[in-house]
Amino acid sequence: MRVENTSLIGVKIITPTVYKDDRGYFFESYKKTDFDKHGLPTSFVQDNEAKSTLGVLRGLHYQLKQPQGKLVRVVSGSILDVAVDIRQGSPTFGQSEIVPLTVENRKMLYIPEGFAHGYLVTSDEAIVTYKCTDIYDPDDQYGIIWNDKTINLDWDFAQPLLSEKDLKLPPLNEQNDLPKY
Repeated sequence: MRVENTSLIGVKIITPTVYKDDRGYFFESYKKTDFDKHGLPTSFVQDNEAKSTLGVLRGLHYQLKQPQGKLVRVVSGSILDVAVDIRQGSPTFGQSEIVPLTVENRKMLYIPEGFAHGYLVTSDEAIVTYKCTDIYDPDDQYGIIWNDKTINLDWDFAQPLLSEKDLKLPPLNEQNDLPKY
């Protein structure tokens, strides 16, 4: 397993070691001892899976009372996975990291608590799974509009498909509640 730092402290790109032969492939998507060795969380309490079609954009979401660190990977297809630092007082506040995650590259992205998260499906369809460090609370959901001018994300997609809820999210500079650094 190779772990790479990103421009955002705590956000990590994880590339597993893949063993291939004429029967197919095998890799460990999570191993507690390897995660311990790299300073990554090892206590995940919820697994999620979402299937979406080309152009679906989910996010940018975050939680405050029960913040979730997320270990994201693609089981089928491809996405652009995005982390945005929204921690008040952070030296990288408002900055983002965009990482292509595909079934071919098998990379995973770890996004710690205190970051907004979202992704755009770039294949005909994609299945995305993610492990969470805390339980999802529907009364603790917040978000930032996908095309916030101050964050200036390059989604490279003109008209993504968003939920009604995500279309109504405010920009970062209008957020009333943000996590502290």
